[in-house]
Amino acid sequence: MVFASLFFLFVFLPLNLILYYSSKNPVYRNALLTLFSLWFYAWGEPVWIVLLLFSAVVDWGNGIFIEKYRGTQWARLGLVSSAIVNLGLLVIFKYSAFIYENLNALFGLNLEVPHFALPIGISFYSFQTLSYVIDVYRGEVKAQRSYGKFLLFVSLYHQLVAGPIVRYAHIAHEIDNRKFDIRDISEGISRFCFGLFKKICIANVAGELVAKYLDGDMGSLSVMGGWFGIIMFTLQIYFDFSGYSDMAIGLGKMFGFHYHENFNYPYTARSATDFWRRWHISLGSFFRDYLYIPLGGNRSNMYRNLFIVWFLTGLWHGASWNFIFWGLYFGILIALERMFLQKVLDALPRVVSHLYLLSAAVLGWALFYFTDLGRLGEFLSIIFGASGHAYWDLATVIVLKEHVFWLIFSVIICMPVYHVVMNWIRKRMTEDSAVYYRYAFMSVDFVILFMTTAMLVGRSYNPFLYYRF
Repeated sequence: MVFASLFFLFVFLPLNLILYYSSKNPVYRNALLTLFSLWFYAWGEPVWIVLLLFSAVVDWGNGIFIEKYRGTQWARLGLVSSAIVNLGLLVIFKYSAFIYENLNALFGLNLEVPHFALPIGISFYSFQTLSYVIDVYRGEVKAQRSYGKFLLFVSLYHQLVAGPIVRYAHIAHEIDNRKFDIRDISEGISRFCFGLFKKICIANVAGELVAKYLDGDMGSLSVMGGWFGIIMFTLQIYFDFSGYSDMAIGLGKMFGFHYHENFNYPYTARSATDFWRRWHISLGSFFRDYLYIPLGGNRSNMYRNLFIVWFLTGLWHGASWNFIFWGLYFGILIALERMFLQKVLDALPRVVSHLYLLSAAVLGWALFYFTDLGRLGEFLSIIFGASGHAYWDLATVIVLKEHVFWLIFSVIICMPVYHVVMNWIRKRMTEDSAVYYRYAFMSVDFVILFMTTAMLVGRSYNPFLYYRF
C-alpha cells in the first residue's frame, strides 16, 4: 500500500483515525496502530510480515539481555547478535545476488545466483532496530520491556517502508504518552497534503518525463534532451522522497508522534557537505553517529572514515556498482572540500558555489539513475557532447514550452517558500484571526486533496522510488 493511493486516502486512513480516536485508552490505541501497521505492510507482500516480526523479536530480546548484563562481557553478545541478524538479513535478501554475480565475474566461477524478492522497507527497519540495540548498549535509552510497544515502534506504518529512519529515543516517551491535540492534527493534515501535492503534482509529472527521455533508445537523444531528462530526475527524486517524508511526518502528528525532519531544502546548499546535511537527514545522522564517529570521526583517519561511510552509503541504496560509485563520488567531493575546496567556495560569490553544488548533484543523480554502467557511459558521452548527437531537438523545445510554468513553480518549491510563508502567518496570527487562518488552511488542504485525487484517477503512473531500498 502507498500513501498516494485512493484506498489509503479514502478508506484506510479515515478508518484508522475514526477507530483510533474512538477510545482514550492508550493500550487500545497502541494495539490498533500496530494492527493497522501490519495490515499496511501486508497489503503487497504478506509473507514478509514474518521477517518483520522475527527482527522485532530478536532486537526486543537483545535490548532486555543487554540491560540485564550491562557492564559485563555478556552485554556485548547482545550487541553482536543484533548486528549479525540485521546485517545478515540485509546481505541475504538485498546483496546475495550481487555478491554471487561479482564472484562469478571475478574468478570465472559458475555459482548459481540466488534470487530473493526484496522485502519492502527492510533497509529502514533493520537500521531502526539496530540503532535501538546500540543505544541500549550505550546506556542512552532504557530497554523496552513490552514486546507490543516495541513492535509498535518497529512497525509504525507512517515510516515503515520508506523512512525516515526513526530512532527509538525520538518517540520512546510518545509510545506511552500521547494526547489529543487539535493543533497537531490540523498541522499534520496540512503537512500530509503538502507532501501529497509534491508527490502527485510534481514528482509524478517529472517521473513521466524522466521515463520518456532516459529509459528509451539513446540513439536519438540530443544533448539538450539528455540534460532535460536528468534534471527532471533531479526534481523527481527530491519531490518523491521529501514528499513521502512530509506525509510520514504529517501522519505522525495526526496520531501524536513527532518525527524529526528528513529534508531541509538540499538544493539550496552551496557545497556537497552542506547538501548532505540537508538530504535524507535520518540516514546521514545514522551513519555519522553509529559508524563515522565510532571509527574515529574527524579525530583520526578522517579520510579513511569518510570513504568507508560513503562506500556503505552508496551500497545501502542498492546492490549495484552504480550506487557504490555514486556514494564514492560524494565521498570524494566532501574529502576535497575538507582539504581545500570549502575555503574556495566560501570565498566565491554565493551564486557560483550554489551552481557548483547543483552541477555536482545533477551529475551525481546520473550515476544514481543508471544501474547499467554501459548506458551510464553512453548517457554521459551524450550530455557532454562527445557522442556526435545533435545539441538540441524541436520535440524537447516543445516539451519545455508546455511545462515551463510547472517547471518554474517546481524550482520555487525547492526553496524554503513553504516555511517562510508559514512563519510569516504564525507571527501575524492573533486569537481573533486564528479561526480565519484555520478555515483558509482547510480550504487549501481540500483543494490539494481534490486535485491529487483527480490526478490519481486519471493517471496510472504512481511509483515511490524509495520503496525499492
